[in-house]
Amino acid sequence: MILAQLTDTHIKKAGHLAYRRVDTSAFLLASITHLNKFIPAVDAVIITGDLTDAGTIQEYQILYTMLKKLEAPWFIIPGNHDNRQNLLEVFKNQVYLSRCTNYVQYTVEHFPVQLIGLDTVVPGQPHGLLCQDRLSWLKEQLKKTEDKITILFQHHPPFKMGVTHMDVQNLQNASEEIELVKKFTNVRHIACGHAHRASETCIDGIGVSIAPNGAHSVTLDLKDDAPPAFSMDPPSIRIFWISDKGAISSHISFVGEFDGPYPFFSKDGTLID
Repeated sequence: MILAQLTDTHIKKAGHLAYRRVDTSAFLLASITHLNKFIPAVDAVIITGDLTDAGTIQEYQILYTMLKKLEAPWFIIPGNHDNRQNLLEVFKNQVYLSRCTNYVQYTVEHFPVQLIGLDTVVPGQPHGLLCQDRLSWLKEQLKKTEDKITILFQHHPPFKMGVTHMDVQNLQNASEEIELVKKFTNVRHIACGHAHRASETCIDGIGVSIAPNGAHSVTLDLKDDAPPAFSMDPPSIRIFWISDKGAISSHISFVGEFDGPYPFFSKDGTLID
């Protein structure tokens, strides 16, 4: 299975730029084109929050129009910039969201790997939290399918990556999530967004990653007093390759036109020198 992850698309109302500089709609369309051309074809796309910049109906309508261009099935969860009610109103015809009420959480079971989307949003706050209701729901989902390889996806990461102004906005009760998840050996990965740059770690044997951004990136500044800032790094997407036995590896796929590919070997099999 090939799973792609987009995150933090921050779609704004028509004609508006994020931070007066970033055309997030154009960047998202470029990512969609990139994924539609990916070979072999992507089986599914997860989009891990901050779908819009202000959570308005108009922004979600613009986003929905663009996401319908994706050829692979796609699944969304909210981030701290999103509004649950407006999201569910605009995307109400998405079957996987039909049972969502207080939280935008759901399970996708029809792929070789089970996908569980989690809602880590605390309305009005930049940080994330999984309250007892949400953790209890997750426990019940995992108990139902202990024999199926599972990937969790959520907005707020349960670890610190060394960028101080983002680390204070992470999942505030990360230890509770990890204590629950590590009881289920079928959970192989937690895919996150929020931090606008690729970062990876392993917590108690569970792989955890943050996807890169397809538009603007949080500046890589590891000083303790680094100011909040963004940089226009090359846009990119995380790609997960999942083997038939459930082994997971991840890649960064850069969006754009680049030189290559060039062969290492000539037609007679000798190394090109």
